[in-house]
Amino acid sequence: MCSCGYVSKDREAVIKEEAKVKKDIEIKQKRKMSLPKTKEECPKCGNKEAYYWLQQTRSSDEPETRFFECTKCSYRWRDY
Repeated sequence: MCSCGYVSKDREAVIKEEAKVKKDIEIKQKRKMSLPKTKEECPKCGNKEAYYWLQQTRSSDEPETRFFECTKCSYRWRDY
């Protein structure tokens, strides 16, 4: 049932869509678990551990940007 009140006659399509969404969530969680961890304090909750990754966000002669994601609250921030 949709939030607007529409009820689909094809219930099988709804079940397939729910399974697809669940699969997408599982893949994203696995990706997060494969990221390295470091000792970095979260500015939001104060947790002392975060996942991190590097990404080139500016021109190639500039250093990479470090991104962090808190292991507890999933807050994201960056360090230039």
